[in-house]
Amino acid sequence: MKGGGILKRIELQFENEDGKTVTYSLDEPVEPANPEAVNAAMDEVIAQNLFSSSGGNIVAKKGARIVERNVTDIDIDIV
Repeated sequence: MKGGGILKRIELQFENEDGKTVTYSLDEPVEPANPEAVNAAMDEVIAQNLFSSSGGNIVAKKGARIVERNVTDIDIDIV
């Protein structure tokens, strides 16, 4: 990101058939987050079997969170 800034993303955490956590991230989430809408979207991901992982299909929700990262660029001479 040119000039730095704060980057936000929503992380949706699921459990796969192997019992491992699988995280899907989406940039620029709508804020404030609507817990009911996030819950419904996660239920739909599971019901529609929209994603799979190396450990099998997604079988359960584990959590959701908004992650914020502060980025500051450092000017360096690039030849």
